Amino acid sequence: MNLHVNEMNIQSLILCPTRELAEQVSSELRKLARYRHNVKIVTLCGGTRFVPQCISLEHGAHIVVGTPGRVLQHLGEKTIRFDKIKTVVLDEADRMLDMGFFEDIEKIFGFIPTHHQTLLFSATFPKEIEQMCERVQKDALHVSIDEDTQTDTPSITQLCILVEESHKEEALRGFLLESEAKSVIIFCKTKVGVSELQAYLYDEGFDALSLHGDLEQIDRDEHLLLFANGSAQILVATDLASRGLDIKEVEMVINYDLPQTIEIYTHRIGRTGRMGKEGVAVSFVMPFQKEFVGELERANFTFTCKDASELSPSKTKPSPSLF
Repeated sequence: MNLHVNEMNIQSLILCPTRELAEQVSSELRKLARYRHNVKIVTLCGGTRFVPQCISLEHGAHIVVGTPGRVLQHLGEKTIRFDKIKTVVLDEADRMLDMGFFEDIEKIFGFIPTHHQTLLFSATFPKEIEQMCERVQKDALHVSIDEDTQTDTPSITQLCILVEESHKEEALRGFLLESEAKSVIIFCKTKVGVSELQAYLYDEGFDALSLHGDLEQIDRDEHLLLFANGSAQILVATDLASRGLDIKEVEMVINYDLPQTIEIYTHRIGRTGRMGKEGVAVSFVMPFQKEFVGELERANFTFTCKDASELSPSKTKPSPSLF
């Protein structure tokens, strides 16, 4: 990324699927910008006031980091110009497609000069990503990370708990009582599932918060802060929390609902076992889901399996940790 800091115009655009990821990217860029004088970075995301962003843009910028919807809103209001852009980055492109941003991205590219460089980062490379590459890139160089590197998780102990669907809540409660983990992210597949499980755990006396796309941004920020600073032990979330969130020192990840793909499983359990620390990843597996566990094992994931009946349902004194 070759910036001309003496020219106060937008030269680079980075698009991210969520506000949390955009703010994280902006934070990292500002750290790098300390070594380059007068680099201005502006973050444009929904869930924050529009007018202050307009005021910031009036004073110029070199790099814009934002979510597609808010960036497109600024283009529509003519509060931003992309006629000098030289570099465009699509971060977590597969996630943006999943969230329905493809049309917005195409519209944004309509405001960008033909001659520029486009960098596209994606954890997976389905046919839809190939189609996006064809639409926004020319003569693209495809670089991939070796699959063995992606699934190498030596610092994460992976546990599989076999359970019937009707006993999942009780099994989770028993497991949490036995566990000594102080920070736990529990993944569910739907927003409704997140809300229901968070309410159940809260009623059972656990410090549990929720995180999903239907929450107001102010509530998402508050829940993340409370979880990150240790005020709440448990964060029940959709895959919104599997990528793009700067949450450090998560001791345990629980797949209450199994993900649909190995790639999503990798991202989920990658929230723990970071910075050289050990972590625990637990998956609740119903009988018809055993084949997916087999797929994970064939992809070099290693599990220890237990039956849910081994978990104590006692609510009095927690048993010693399984780990």
